[in-house]
Amino acid sequence: MFKSMVAGLALLLAAPASAQMAAPALKLWRLDCGDFVMKRYGAWFSDTFQYPEGSKPLAGSCYLIRNGNRFMLWDSGLSDALIEKPVDNAEQSMSLKRTVVDQLRQIGVRPDQIEVVGISHFHADHTGQAKHFPTAKLVIGEADWNALKATSNPGLKDARADLAHWLKGPGKAVPVAGDADIFEDGKVIMLAMPGHTPGHSALLVRLASGPVLLSGDQYHFTEQVKNRGVPSFNTSRTDTLASHDRFDRIAANLGAKVVIQHEPADIAKLPAFPEAAQ
Repeated sequence: MFKSMVAGLALLLAAPASAQMAAPALKLWRLDCGDFVMKRYGAWFSDTFQYPEGSKPLAGSCYLIRNGNRFMLWDSGLSDALIEKPVDNAEQSMSLKRTVVDQLRQIGVRPDQIEVVGISHFHADHTGQAKHFPTAKLVIGEADWNALKATSNPGLKDARADLAHWLKGPGKAVPVAGDADIFEDGKVIMLAMPGHTPGHSALLVRLASGPVLLSGDQYHFTEQVKNRGVPSFNTSRTDTLASHDRFDRIAANLGAKVVIQHEPADIAKLPAFPEAAQ
């Protein structure tokens, strides 16, 4: 009888472990989505002349999130056309080493497995490769979506082309006003942070090791956090400063690891691809 009780107990203890293995943990991969040198960053990134003239290197980054067997791509980086034809002009240089699709292939993820493409905002360095995931739902801030749907802003031409599958074609788009719980389980939350653009968003990913807060373009580099720099091309100074406050409070209250998506030092807080944060 004792042996049978021990055997039964072993089965009971083994069951949760097996179930746990069957449901993969939440994972976050950083992807290389471009390189920049901003040649006049003082003029671009502060409307109060906070930064000196000169150049500043920045990175483009995108992120793959796996929640169980469901996948989300957060931002899609620069256009893959830059692999063949890098851009270099008086304002900036832009280049791309590898496509998002190529990086996903390395870890065994197909484009048709991406359920959600989340776009932090409508600038083309965040929308460039979205078109390679046509079966995914596009999730974007409602105010940015409305701006893209309008045709009055020629500066959004590239982003409109990148997202044409959802703007004009059969792709399913989910414009969101406010915050959005992507998988409806509290693990991945898109956070409304207007100001950089009207519908700009950040992303909270609640990993087992601790929450990670992906900035979108709430900040572009570390100095902006301390000095509250507002880029001259942001759509609302008031909304930007309010979103700075919200972003910082969320990070502090949750003890979140902040990753400024254009800051190389912040991107390096996450494991180097192909390793994932968990």
